[in-house]
Amino acid sequence: MSPMIRNASKTLGRALAVGLLAVSLSGCISVFPKSKPVGLYRFGEAEVSAPKGPPGAMFGVLKAPTIFTRSSAGDRILTSANGQVAYISDARWVSPAFVLFEEATARAFENDPGRARLIGRGEVAKADLVLRLEVRAFEADYVNGPKAAPEIVVRVRGVLSRSQDRALVGDQIFEARVKAADNRVGAIVPAFDQATAKVLGEIVAWVNAAGPGLKS
Repeated sequence: MSPMIRNASKTLGRALAVGLLAVSLSGCISVFPKSKPVGLYRFGEAEVSAPKGPPGAMFGVLKAPTIFTRSSAGDRILTSANGQVAYISDARWVSPAFVLFEEATARAFENDPGRARLIGRGEVAKADLVLRLEVRAFEADYVNGPKAAPEIVVRVRGVLSRSQDRALVGDQIFEARVKAADNRVGAIVPAFDQATAKVLGEIVAWVNAAGPGLKS
């Protein structure tokens, strides 16, 4: 057999082997079931309603990064029942919870017509107050058992201080509990949304009332 024929035979053999391997792999892939897609959800979309604050001049508030409890800061939805904690399977927040909460806080102040205006760290505007938020609870609590609709708990500590001398202006705990309509993710997520909006409404009203020239 000539060298050209031998080379052609080797090339054809390799091509056939690659083709058979591809067919074999495709056959294997089709045998395994497809994994169930993970549902992505968000909160912080509900309208935040804050009571009308006292009249007066606008003032700036520098907001420190929110401190979030580690167990619920990520993209998994935390639940608790009788002291035991777990995450809802096949469901995730579209972004980490601490990111969605920061975005919701910024929108709450931006959409509120009150005196307080959040100032970013890169802005040159003067900040009269510094606001620090600590999210201490952000979970679905199965208070009536694992089969009943859970109660969403959002608990936040707010600390206000004067930017000039760091003197404490206010330190308060805000909490909202909203029962989900059903024990389904589609009903649990809106309850997170409502509880977050309720807490943020109270925080916005509190900051508005604590501005310069007014008692907290």
